Amino acid sequence: MKIAMKTPLVEMDGDEMTRVIWGWIKEILIKPYVELKTEYYDLGLPERDRTDDEVTVRSAEATKRLGVAVKCATITPNAQRVEEYSLKKMWKSPNGTIRRILDGTVFRSPILVKGITPYVPGWKKPIAIARHAYGDIYNAVESRVPAGGKAYLVIDDGKGGETRELIHDFSKGEGIVQGVHNVDSSIAAFARSCFNYALSENLDVWFGAKDTISKIYDHRFKDIFFEIYQKEYAERFEKSGLQYMYTLIDDVVARVMRSEGGMLWVCKNYDGDVMSDMVATAYGSLGMMSSALVSPDGKYEYEAAHGTVTRHYYRHLNGEETSTNPVATIWAWTGALKKRGELDDTPELCEFAKRLEGATISTIQSGYMTGDLAPLFKLDGVEIHRLNTRDFLNKIAEKL
Repeated sequence: MKIAMKTPLVEMDGDEMTRVIWGWIKEILIKPYVELKTEYYDLGLPERDRTDDEVTVRSAEATKRLGVAVKCATITPNAQRVEEYSLKKMWKSPNGTIRRILDGTVFRSPILVKGITPYVPGWKKPIAIARHAYGDIYNAVESRVPAGGKAYLVIDDGKGGETRELIHDFSKGEGIVQGVHNVDSSIAAFARSCFNYALSENLDVWFGAKDTISKIYDHRFKDIFFEIYQKEYAERFEKSGLQYMYTLIDDVVARVMRSEGGMLWVCKNYDGDVMSDMVATAYGSLGMMSSALVSPDGKYEYEAAHGTVTRHYYRHLNGEETSTNPVATIWAWTGALKKRGELDDTPELCEFAKRLEGATISTIQSGYMTGDLAPLFKLDGVEIHRLNTRDFLNKIAEKL
C-alpha cells in the first residue's frame, strides 16, 4: 500500500539532463512507494519563454500558498542560450525570481558519505552555508567612466533634499564604478531565517562581514543581526545550548578551516555564492550538496545546488550513456517530502524520505556510484562499481 499525501507539493520541473533525471527519480524511487500529489509547473526554458516567465512567478506564488516546493535545476540564459533556444529575451534567473518573491534565504549543506574524505582533513561534520539572496552586486548598477569624469554617490531623501559624495575623480584616466544596495527589511528577514534554521537543525551560527572597512553597509548587517538575536532568539539559543557569533569574514574563514565543521556559516550574497561552492568541493562534489530556500514566514523550496549538466544532456540526446550524479536532486525530493510530512503530520512520509536518503548513502558506501564519485572514493575492502545514472538509481531502489 502506497503512502498517502494530504497536501500537494509544488513541483517545478527544469532543464536538460537534470530534467531527464527528475523523471527517473519519480519513476524509480518515489512513485512505487508514495501516492505523489504535486501542483506541477514547467520551469523548462521553452515554457518560461512561451509564458514570458509568468510560469516562474506562478510557481513561487503557489509555494507561498502550499508551503513546500521541490525544484529541478534550470537554465539562466546568456547570449549563447538566447540563440540556441530562439528566446524572446535573456530571461532572469528563475532562482532569483523565486527568492525575491519568497524573501528567502538559501541554505546549503554537504551530504556526507563514508569513503569520501573531505579535502580539509579536520572537517568531521557538515558545514551549512546560509546565503543572503538579495542585493549586493547581483542587483548592482555599473558604468564605465571616461577619463576626466567624476563619479558621485547621490541620495535624494524624497523630501527635496539631496546629499552628494565624491566616489572618485577619474582625471588621471578612465575606470569603472559600481553601486550596490540592500534594504533593512531583507536583512532582517535573512537574520530570522538563519536563526530559525539554526534552531531547527541544532547548529551554532557564525556570521562574518567586513564592518571595520564597510562602516555603514556591512555594519548595518551586523547591527540588525545583533538586535534581532537579542530581542527574539537569545533565550531560545541559550536553552538549546547554541551560540551566535559575529566576527570579521577573514576571521570566520580562518576559524572554519581549523574547525570540525558542524555550524551554520552565515554569508552575505557574494560571499555565500563563492563559499558554498568552496565548501561543497572541499567535501567532495557539487553533486553531493543539498540546497533549501527558506522564507522567514516558514515556506520551503528544495533544489539541487548544481546546474543542468549540459554536456551530459547532449550525450544523452545522442543515445550515449551518462553517469550523472543524481544525489543532490534526490535530496531535493527527500527534503520536500520530509517537510511536507512534518507540516501535515504524516510521519510515514518523513520516514520514507529518511529511508531513501539512507538507501542512497548505503549504495555509495557499498561501492556503487556515478563516475564523479569514483575517483574520490576509498574504503577498505570495498570494490568500486561505476554505474550510469539509471543503473545507479535502480541500485538505490534495490537497497530501498
